[in-house]
Amino acid sequence: MEIKRLRLLASQLKAITWKNIKIYYSESPVLIFGMLFPFCLFLAFALGRNLGYLELLPGLLGITFFFAGSAVGPFITPWETRTRTLERLLALPAPRWILVAGDILAGFFFSIFLAVLIILFAYIVLGIQVDNLVLLVLTAIIAGLFFVGLGSAFAALPTNKPSNVMMLANSIRLPVIFISGIFVPQVELPFWGRVISYISPVTYVVELLRAAFGDVYYLSPILSASILGMFMVMVLGGAVILHNHTLTRRI
Repeated sequence: MEIKRLRLLASQLKAITWKNIKIYYSESPVLIFGMLFPFCLFLAFALGRNLGYLELLPGLLGITFFFAGSAVGPFITPWETRTRTLERLLALPAPRWILVAGDILAGFFFSIFLAVLIILFAYIVLGIQVDNLVLLVLTAIIAGLFFVGLGSAFAALPTNKPSNVMMLANSIRLPVIFISGIFVPQVELPFWGRVISYISPVTYVVELLRAAFGDVYYLSPILSASILGMFMVMVLGGAVILHNHTLTRRI
């Protein structure tokens, strides 16, 4: 009986995730905030600076995980509230956490897909090799789940306007980016700058990526992974709890 229930939950999760992938990956807000915006932001930083590709790649991947991961979730729930499709989803014989998990997985696959494209381009065209593949995979999984969970937490705002959620998300994402050691490596920051950067989870992602590619890093990978893992658990759990409280208020 327990195996049948697990199979049912897995099929429900797969159906909701696939629905989100087919519908929302091509939506303009997701493409703009998940792909175009982080690329333009990074390009504005990189142009005119005498930095090598190895120094730039961890920052680009960090921005990609951050913006791509938190771009899908803030759009799904408000949009389904607006189009009245959320009522049908809530009527399904499935626990609410399955709906949230489906949104999270859709965003996770989106961020991983973009990150893989960047890594392949860096390897094939620029000749940048991965120094620690295990650390890179671990970082991608933790960072992807954390930022997607963050986007899902933003989407818990009980509104039917995706623009309201995007405004809330950007009011947090943009300041976080500039204190995260992406544009200036940790080793080059003054003491007060490093203290401020420790507030941002993006700092630990970039430090792990620097270590994975063999670049100079400041924080221990074990410390960074532990802190980032704690952030991930708190955000994913918080997203599920928030949605449990707000989903019925959207009907």
